Amino acid sequence: MSSTLYYVHDPMCSWCWGFKSTMDTLESTLPPDVSVVRVLGGLAPDSDEPMPAAMQNMLQQTWQQIASVVPGTKFNMDFWSSNKPRRSTWPSCRAVLAAKQQSTSFELPMIRAIQEAYYLNAKNPSDIDVLTELAKSVGCDADVFQQSINSDATRNELQSDMQFGRQLGAQGFPSLILKANNEQYYAVQVDYNRATAILDQIEKTNLS
Repeated sequence: MSSTLYYVHDPMCSWCWGFKSTMDTLESTLPPDVSVVRVLGGLAPDSDEPMPAAMQNMLQQTWQQIASVVPGTKFNMDFWSSNKPRRSTWPSCRAVLAAKQQSTSFELPMIRAIQEAYYLNAKNPSDIDVLTELAKSVGCDADVFQQSINSDATRNELQSDMQFGRQLGAQGFPSLILKANNEQYYAVQVDYNRATAILDQIEKTNLS
């Protein structure tokens, strides 16, 4: 019997960026009967309000913490001086869905494009124009993308993803929940540096 590993994430979640390398390794080593499904968690709703200075400072400290506890994770701190940060991640979540609507093969490249633009290139993925350029870079039709990113259908799809993530019992992002081959759901502990520790949990759960 097959099983499903649900990965609940947000493309603008800094801990998800820190988990990227380990998640990539995990996916490449999973047994063939374990499929991965990504679920968008939606950290923060649309907002045009500037991010308060206290939150900016907190997030900068979080970036520095991640870089220290997950070796090799890079952050471009120029983001904070070259942009007007907003606490708004739903646009980037909808961008992933809008890209995926054009082709499922665009889902992961769009996530990666958003993460790299944000964390490495100091661009702001809360901005639709930035997201449109990223969509073009992964092969999307820009006009179709712009029509769909703010459509009612895409907004509803994001709400459905967020609700599903809550139903799965996701406790923050990133979260891993295994629907095992016995049809039961199990929380899988995230290890930011050891894919093998996660793989062991999955294999033991599927054997139990």
